[in-house]
Amino acid sequence: MSNPVYSFNIEQIRNDFPILKQKIHGKDFVFLDSGASAQKPIQVIEAMQNAAYTQYANVHRGIYAMSEAVTDQYESIRKKIAGFLNAFTSDEVIFTKNSTEAINLVAFSYGGLIKKGQGVLITEMEHHANLVPWQMLRDRLGIHLYIAPILENGDIDILAFEQILIENDIALVAVTHMSNVLGTINPIKMLAEMAHKNGAKILVDGSQGIVHQSVNVQDLDIDFYTFTGHKLYGPTGIGILWGKKECLDQMPPFMGGGDMIENVTFERSTWAKIPTKFEAGTQPILEVIGLGAAIDYVLSIGYDILMQHDKNLVEYALIKMRNIPGLSILGSPSVRGGVISFSIKDIHAHDIATLLDQNGIAIRAGQHCAEPLVKKFGYTSVSRASFAVYTTFDEIDKFVDGLNMIIDFFQRSNH
Repeated sequence: MSNPVYSFNIEQIRNDFPILKQKIHGKDFVFLDSGASAQKPIQVIEAMQNAAYTQYANVHRGIYAMSEAVTDQYESIRKKIAGFLNAFTSDEVIFTKNSTEAINLVAFSYGGLIKKGQGVLITEMEHHANLVPWQMLRDRLGIHLYIAPILENGDIDILAFEQILIENDIALVAVTHMSNVLGTINPIKMLAEMAHKNGAKILVDGSQGIVHQSVNVQDLDIDFYTFTGHKLYGPTGIGILWGKKECLDQMPPFMGGGDMIENVTFERSTWAKIPTKFEAGTQPILEVIGLGAAIDYVLSIGYDILMQHDKNLVEYALIKMRNIPGLSILGSPSVRGGVISFSIKDIHAHDIATLLDQNGIAIRAGQHCAEPLVKKFGYTSVSRASFAVYTTFDEIDKFVDGLNMIIDFFQRSNH
């Protein structure tokens, strides 16, 4: 099978990621774990470095030139992210530590408005970050937690999903945009329409989704969207919660402290308006700058190119992997992003990852923070390859060759 043609200059892209030039165990470094955390382009590294060298001060607090300049830059990035998501206003963009914190913020603050007897609806494919906070809310307030099933191919069972909405008093739907295990890209616009028709709000965990496709929150007609910087070629320690102003305005603060207040006395405090109400304490200033640079980087390439490259990589990898004896791929969703989880008969996922590493190839092995989903498919641990803009077809060939070598090794060892 001949390699597909790149629709962009892949070598120029790879040159932006200095970490990819090194050797691991004497072999070319093949990084196929971008679904866990993507590598950072030089543009992001230099933006943060330059800010640390030349323009660092606390934001919103100083009345001197450098603090005011950093505050302007910080708030301009908030506006950039609002445009990136097509938010109604930049006030709807909340800086958090990551998607997990963003979901916990909604679970605590909006969740506290959910009445006893009402429920939250999630799906079987959720990451622990979009499951555990709702379990904690259930245990704290006595609300109901409903789980929508998925089909054998990894798609949401839409009929069952809708039936749960119709038969129960659901206050909030919380669903992943794209499964970090199956690669399933969910029909968010349809799910949002169903939720709203039945009186529920909808939160979308976009940790994986926004990496592989553009997001327009107005077009999707959702109420909350979360994503994390480190999967989108940005730094760790920075995430985003976008929420409709009408929702955020009625929510109490998640944390108390500096900056999120309007007035404080020993008797009582009053809260600042959004977004400041949800940003207590000193913010991750350098990380926000890094995320701004990452978004600039993604937009400079263009989502059309990113999406086509992702589609080509997945199609190529699936064809190659299906020819490997004893290999099973989890799910065959209608629309799959650049994530493929798999198992090889009689070989543990950790052994696969360890032996691939000896050949310079990095993949993920384990339960992928989705233990109930992995167990649903009959496994305790699976391997996962995940792709990014810098992933090449040659790297997929090396990965497949590595899997075949592992199978040969175990077959020889058993004889």
